[in-house]
Formats: sequence, structure tokens, C-alpha cells
Amino acid sequence: MSDSHASRYSRQTRFAPLGPDGQARLGRSTAVIVGCGALGTVQAALLARAGVGTLRLVDRDYVETSNLQRQVLYTEADAVAGIPKAEAARRHLAEANSEVNLETRISDLDAGNVEELLGGADVILDGTDNFETRMLINDFSVRDGVPWIYGAAVSSYGIAMPVLPGDSACFRCVYPEPPTSAQPTCETAGVLGPMTSVIGSIQAMEAIKILAGRAGSVRRKIFTADLWNGPVREIAMPAREANCPTCARREFVHLDSKRRTPVSLCGRNAVQIHERRRPLDLVALAGRLGGLGTVRANEFALRFDDGEHEMTVFPDGRAIIKGTTDTGVARSIYSRYLGN
Repeated sequence: MSDSHASRYSRQTRFAPLGPDGQARLGRSTAVIVGCGALGTVQAALLARAGVGTLRLVDRDYVETSNLQRQVLYTEADAVAGIPKAEAARRHLAEANSEVNLETRISDLDAGNVEELLGGADVILDGTDNFETRMLINDFSVRDGVPWIYGAAVSSYGIAMPVLPGDSACFRCVYPEPPTSAQPTCETAGVLGPMTSVIGSIQAMEAIKILAGRAGSVRRKIFTADLWNGPVREIAMPAREANCPTCARREFVHLDSKRRTPVSLCGRNAVQIHERRRPLDLVALAGRLGGLGTVRANEFALRFDDGEHEMTVFPDGRAIIKGTTDTGVARSIYSRYLGN
């Protein structure tokens, strides 16, 4: 280990439960962060600075001004340029720690690409905003024995929980079915930056324990907090469900589902169209749309505004339609400008 390398992590290695051996393990590990929003940017910043060997950043979205209140890696320049979050995060993290191997995947995690995006992970961190994707991560985690750290935050409330396959309850043991009633979202209830920073930090701490070979120190607890009203508490994780479809019966229905419907994006007044994957020539598309509205493009995406809705199109055919939460309207706009 070089003197500069040792000096960089000296305050970390002096913590006896981690030590130089734990640091060396961190440097050989791979962490995957799914979702580079409020939780994911905190996780990414802490893991990159801690010296994780490879950090893979998976995100489908681009930076907007409304993100800057809580998504700690991004700048106004990123928002003006409409840089994809995974790429903007990579650029800023590279300036913080050039030793970390940073991989970006500007994509939406689904059953069709889960092997590519999550394969090789030693731990997976949840920075997503929907139940379906978490169930997919849980299926992959249990099937392949990869730990993952669940987290969520809305308003002033947050929750975090580790999933250790073969040891702890899995996500489906705790949440067997999706919510049956409307849930608060960033759009309807807002979200406070300190809350997302706390949850993201707890997720990063548990991930560091796992990556450093200290999984025995992972707290088998569900952490919850309301930083505005209180309280902050931990409760013991429930026992593994004897008849859990995922970790007991090993039925991976979310991995087997090869098709997803459009999804409304939390806090965005927008819908993602992700079931019509096909390669697109963005230069040619810009030429076709130029006379129909305002077009802005960079190497990562094309943004088109027809005066009523804004559509951001990615090279894989995925699109985000802003200005509606109605999936039918979003599909219609997609078809109008890009075809079926």
C-alpha cells in the first residue's frame, strides 16, 4: 500500500473493528447502487470516499433543478445541461476519489437487464422509489445470495433495513404484498434533505460492514425515524416467514416477468415509458422533431418540448414524459412522436 493510499484512509483504518484488513477488502469489493437520487447520491459519496473498489451506478433519470435540494452530488450546471444522474454522479465522484473504478448504467432496472446491471455485486443498495423494483432486487438477492440494503424516505420519515439472504428475513417476508391504498410521495408530501441523508448514511454504513468482511456486525434491525416530529427507533427484524414465496419456496416471479408497464415517477409529474426498448438514432430524431417544438440534445439524451409536454428520450428507446401522471396520455405522446 502506498503512503498516499494509506494516508487517504488513515482515519478509517484506525477504527479498530475495520482496520487495514477491512480496508483492503473494501478495495477489492463491488457495490451496486440502484437509483442515484436523494438516497443514492449519499450512498455513492460515502462509499466512493471510503475506498470501495468498484462502484456501479444505475439510474434511468436526468438531473433537474428540483433535485438539488436533497441530491447531494449534483450542481446547477448538471441540471441546466440535463446530464443523466449516473453520469453526473460519476464525474463528481471521480474528482473526490480517482482510485475507485466507477461504472455507469444509464438504464432502468428490469427483469431483462437485471443480470447485467446487478451481476458481480457484493452488495446492492436501494435508492429506488417503487415497490416493483425493490421486489426485483429482492428476487435477485435471494436467488444469488447477494446482500442488499433497503431504504426509503418521504416527508420527514425514513426507513432502512438490511436483507442478508439465508440469514435474515427477506423483503417479501416483511412486505408480502404491495400497498393497497395510496401512499404519500415526494410529490404529495414533500421530502426533507436531512432525512434522506440519514437513511442513505445508514445504508452506506451497513454496506461498508458487508464489503469489509464484517457482516456479523450488520444490525438485524429495521431503523425508522421522523426527524421533524420524532421518534427515532430500531425494532428487531421479524423471523423469516416459513412459507415466504421468495426465500422459502424460491419462487422468483419478478425475475421471471419480462415486461413492465409504464410507471409514474415520484415527485415528478411524469411517466416513464420503458416497455418499448429499441435503439434510436437521436441525431435523426432531432431532425424529425425540430419543426414540431423545441429540441435540446447531448450525447446521452434528447429533450423535446411541444409546448404542452416535455419528452426526454434515451438511446435505448426509453422516454420520460413530463407534464402528466396518466400513463395512457404518456403512451399517446410517445406514439405520436416516436411511433409504436
